[in-house]
Amino acid sequence: MTAANHSDNKGTVLIIDDTPGNLAFLSDTLSEAGYRVLVATDGLSALEQIDFLPPDIILLDVVMPGIDGFETCRKIKSNPVTSDIPILFMTGLSELDNLLRGFDEGGLDYIVKPIKPNEVLARVEVHLTQTRKILRAKTALKHAPFAALTVDSSGRITWLTPSAEKLLNQLTEKLESGPQIEIGALPPKPISEWLREQIQADHIGRKLPLEIDHTLGELSIKLSRSADSREFLLLLQNRVVSREWDLESLKDSLGLTLREAEILMWISRGKTNKEIGIILGSSPRTVNKHLEHIFEKLGVVTRAAAVAMVMLKAKE
Repeated sequence: MTAANHSDNKGTVLIIDDTPGNLAFLSDTLSEAGYRVLVATDGLSALEQIDFLPPDIILLDVVMPGIDGFETCRKIKSNPVTSDIPILFMTGLSELDNLLRGFDEGGLDYIVKPIKPNEVLARVEVHLTQTRKILRAKTALKHAPFAALTVDSSGRITWLTPSAEKLLNQLTEKLESGPQIEIGALPPKPISEWLREQIQADHIGRKLPLEIDHTLGELSIKLSRSADSREFLLLLQNRVVSREWDLESLKDSLGLTLREAEILMWISRGKTNKEIGIILGSSPRTVNKHLEHIFEKLGVVTRAAAVAMVMLKAKE
């Protein structure tokens, strides 16, 4: 959670309102229901409090002196430390037209004045429950052995975990090409090319199975359609290759030299050209020249594609 919950309360609520009567009424209502209550009378003092003790949920008045509720919300949501805190706007009927701006700034819901105690308690409880579920899921994904991301029907990333961002950027670096991974970008080429084939097949009526497993070198990929039918979920995991490569068999089956087979083996283990050169006593330029010959013999254009071909050959 965003704040430590004590056994004697249901969570911490911060009320931001410049009207003393509203503060007293809401504070009493929430305290009696078992919540720990913090109060602030303007946006700047609220931001200082949040830095000291982030609450679990915020009730935010729209019209306040100094920075208004919209600006306060924007500042809270722009801070990675506090961006997950749910914010409920409190507004009068005459201000409803401005609520679209509130949602644009990151507000989750709104409560119309005059405030009704039962409505406040119901909305606070619902949004706290939902937020806790989301944070538990984020924590689980953060510590899971796999990396997760979703892509849209064009193959572009719509969401990814920090572990997925790290893994994909490492793959991009190994391929020595491509931009940094971020929302809206395509995954590294070996993944995006394979993904495009699957999505195109789905578009022309060859419905994807519930799950598709695929491997690229030491990378294991599981693809499935997410709850939103317009998105696809990918789970990525680095597989530990424990078996030793049969270099003699590999060079004979693929028409490679022994040195080319060795280079492919080290590529599959994530080594760069420089590292391979040190291991084999060659220069990075010589290793790159061998790679060009490997690509030509295998009919591929990337390191990942070359390793994937070897892995497929090993399964035959």
